[in-house]
Formats: sequence, C-alpha cells, structure tokens
Amino acid sequence: MRAFLGILGLLVLVVAALMIFQVIGIPQTQQGALPQVKIEGGQVPKFDVEVGKVDVGTVNRTVEVPTVKLEKAAQ
Repeated sequence: MRAFLGILGLLVLVVAALMIFQVIGIPQTQQGALPQVKIEGGQVPKFDVEVGKVDVGTVNRTVEVPTVKLEKAAQ
C-alpha cells in the first residue's frame, strides 16, 4: 500500500511538472456553470415560551474593610 501511494505521488508530480513546462496542455473548451436552484415556500416553526421573571436592583450598604499594615522585612 505504501509503495502504491509513493508511485501515485510520483506520477502526480511528473504530470504537474509536464504541465508547468507546457509539455502537456489541457485547454478549456467550454465554460462551467453552477446549477440553478429555486427555493419556494416554507414556514418557520412557532413556539410558545414561558420564562421566569427576574428583577434586578441595587442596594447601598456599608461594608467594613479590614486595615492591612505592611512592614518591610529586615534583611
């Protein structure tokens, strides 16, 4: 299997090299086009959703914050 893939890869490289040096030419003879797609109708599903109510408010409060004292360590 590994040998097959190696030979296939080598073949692809040889064909690419021949195309680069214009030994092999593949001219385009007809323009391509995407298929026409027509979309009609359809309906979006409907849902009845019941959700809870959340009241958000603010309250002013006084909070005691501890005092932190820093001392430089002796070296």
